[in-house]
Amino acid sequence: MTTHISLKQLNVFNSITQHKTLTLAAEKLFLSKAAVSMALAELEKQLGHPLFDRVNNRLILNQEGKILLPLADELLSRADYINDLFEQDQALNGQLKLGSSNTIGNHISPYLLSDFREQQQHFSQSLYISNSTIICQKLLDFELDLALIEGENHHSDLISIPFSHDEMCIISSKNHPLTKLKKIKTSDLENTEWLLRELGSGSRECFINTLAPELKRWHLSFELNTTEALINSVSAGLGLGCLSKLAAKYAIEAGRVSLLKTPIEMPRTFYLVIHKNKYRSPLIKSFMLFCEKWQQ
Repeated sequence: MTTHISLKQLNVFNSITQHKTLTLAAEKLFLSKAAVSMALAELEKQLGHPLFDRVNNRLILNQEGKILLPLADELLSRADYINDLFEQDQALNGQLKLGSSNTIGNHISPYLLSDFREQQQHFSQSLYISNSTIICQKLLDFELDLALIEGENHHSDLISIPFSHDEMCIISSKNHPLTKLKKIKTSDLENTEWLLRELGSGSRECFINTLAPELKRWHLSFELNTTEALINSVSAGLGLGCLSKLAAKYAIEAGRVSLLKTPIEMPRTFYLVIHKNKYRSPLIKSFMLFCEKWQQ
């Protein structure tokens, strides 16, 4: 049977995978809900397979849909590239959808993107910042082209390439008893209260994998989803904090918190992450190469 799949149908399919309902997909595409529903029904009819499981008015991608998603993403990316190629007079075309985990997004990505724009004269990028788990899920759903995250991803469909590094540190309030010790031993950190980022963050994962195994007893005092809230809570004396030196730098220099020097080293690697089936356009290839050379 000959099929005639249109870019409009693939665009509708792609939007539904991201927004999970016909209503939200229609709003995003500036189409009626009926038009979106018809486009999806026609696509599924032509392919001879449903692409979503219908669960409580939500559309959840099924196995056939997961097979189509990277192919649809590639075709739509190529179509966008063709359009931009003839509309713009520049070497790199298209929009780069970049994701960053919080520390990188706040302290590295702005400077990296600034340098990339200056070098390549490409100015169409978007940046989404969240914790590593959410960023990786958006890569799996093809909502992002590339991501820069702290810590390793644990999904077989994502490829991780080291591009920079960082070190974690321990901070306390200015009047914490540990600040009076000339030399802090690991045992001094026993039975302490800790302020940590939320589950899914690279900072939390580093603490659990590196520092927590060295402590027999510790207690989670607060779980916070922003670095600034964590620093302020440490400053207020609610517990010790474990976070990136990059993120703590200005608070330490301003005297808001104290850096505790311990014998425990907590280095970590920053990774450039991409879906293994993601179509690597000239823009994506250029940015990947730029990231690999940037730290050097």
